[in-house]
Amino acid sequence: MGLRLYDTHRRAVRDFVPRIPGTVSIYLCGPTVVVPPHVGQLRSQVNFDILHRWLKISGYEVLLCRNVTDIEDKIIHRAISEGVPWWRITDPVHRAFVRTYTALGCLPPSVEPRATGHIPEMIEMVEQLVASGHAYESDGNVYFSVGTYPHYGSLSRQQARHLRATEEHEHGKRDPRDFALWKSAKPGEPVWHSPWGEGRPGWHLECSAMARRYLGAEFDIHGGGANLIFPHHENEMAQSRAAGDSFARFWLHNGPVTHRGEKIRKHQRNPLAVPAVLDRVRPAELRYYLAAAHYRSPVEFSPDALDEAAAAYRRVERFVLRVGSDAAAPLPSQFSEAMDNDLNVPQALAAVHGAVAEGNAALASGDRERAAGKCRSVRAMLNVLGLDPLSDTWQRETHLQEVAGAVLRVVRNLAAATARQGDHERARIMEQHIERALAKRHQIEHAALIR
Repeated sequence: MGLRLYDTHRRAVRDFVPRIPGTVSIYLCGPTVVVPPHVGQLRSQVNFDILHRWLKISGYEVLLCRNVTDIEDKIIHRAISEGVPWWRITDPVHRAFVRTYTALGCLPPSVEPRATGHIPEMIEMVEQLVASGHAYESDGNVYFSVGTYPHYGSLSRQQARHLRATEEHEHGKRDPRDFALWKSAKPGEPVWHSPWGEGRPGWHLECSAMARRYLGAEFDIHGGGANLIFPHHENEMAQSRAAGDSFARFWLHNGPVTHRGEKIRKHQRNPLAVPAVLDRVRPAELRYYLAAAHYRSPVEFSPDALDEAAAAYRRVERFVLRVGSDAAAPLPSQFSEAMDNDLNVPQALAAVHGAVAEGNAALASGDRERAAGKCRSVRAMLNVLGLDPLSDTWQRETHLQEVAGAVLRVVRNLAAATARQGDHERARIMEQHIERALAKRHQIEHAALIR
C-alpha cells in the first residue's frame, strides 16, 4: 500500500511520495526555550520520532531539521523580569530539553538550528518580501501585508476577511491582521542591525528562514502541534510562499495534551514538568503513554491513565526480558499496514500485545521455541516505536544490574530445564522468583533515572 499521511492543508489522508526519491526532508517546530519541558511539549517530539524511525526502517534517508526558538517575547519578558541576559534563560532550558528528548529515546535531528544564529537569512527574506510588495516598513518595524496574499487562511481554513489581529495592537499597521516580520528595538531587549534599524525578528519569520536554509525552497513535511496551525504555521506558509518558496508539501500536526480540559501552560513551577512525571513512571513508560494514542487525537493527561500505560508497557517488557531473544525478525503485516495507515500506532500496539499474548501462551505450554519467535517479532515492532527494552536506549544498567541480569538468565534457563524434566511446580516457583526480581529491577532503574 505504501505510506499514507493526513495532510492538514488538504484535510485528507494522501499517498506520501517524497520530493527526492529515497530521501525525506522534515521541518519540525522545536521548543521555545523559556522554561524546562512539561509532559505536553514532549508528545510532538515522540510522535515525530516514531515517524522518523518508520521512514528509516522503510528504507528512506531522513533529513530532520528541528529548530530551537531562542529569541521570542516570552523569553525576553522572563529575562527582563529576572534581570539577566536572554541567553542565561535559553541555554540551560535548551539543555534540559535535549536531556529529556534523550531520556525518552528520541533520535537526534540531522540539524538543530537556533533562531539567533540565522539573523542574516531572516533579514534576506524580509528584504525579498518588501521588494515584492508583500511587506512594508513602519517606524522601524516591518509587517507582512496579509491582504496581498490571497491564499491566507487556507491552512487553518479561516477566511482572511474574518480574522482578527494575530498580535497585540501595534502602531503603524495598515491592517490589524498584518503580523510582524521585524520588530524595532525596545529598551532592555536584544537587538541586531538591519536595513530598518536596530531590532529583532518576529517569531513566525524565524522558522521560514531556517527551513529554507537547511531544507531548501521546497521540502516534504512540516510538523508540529495542532496549536501551531494558527497563527504560526499559517503565517509561515504565507510569508514563505509570498517570497517565492513552495515550502512544505505535507503539513502534519499532532493533537494536544490537556489537563483537566485545559492546555498545559508553560511556567516554572509546573506540576506536570518532566521531573515530576518521572517521579511516577520511568522514561520508557512515559514514552509509551505519549505514543499510544493516535498522533492526531487529543490526550487528556491523568495519573490513572499514565499508570495504566505504564502497566501495559511492563507487561510487554516482562515478556521480552523473560525470553530475551534477538530482534532479527520481519515485521508482521498487521503492524506494517497500521504504520503505513497514517501512523496508526494504536493498531500497531494491538499487534504487539497480540504477539505478547501468544508468546506467553507458548511459555505456559513449554514451547520456548515458539515463544522465542514471538519475542523476536515483538522486539522488531517495539524497535519501530522506540520501545524495545533490550535496545541500547533502555539498557542503562550499573555493574550490579548487569550481574543481576546474568543471574536472571541463569535462573530462567534452570526453570526451563526443570519444566522439561517434568517438575512443573518447581519451575513455577522459579518463574515467580524471576517476576519478583524483575519488579525489583524496575525500582532500581526508576531511582537511578530521577536522581
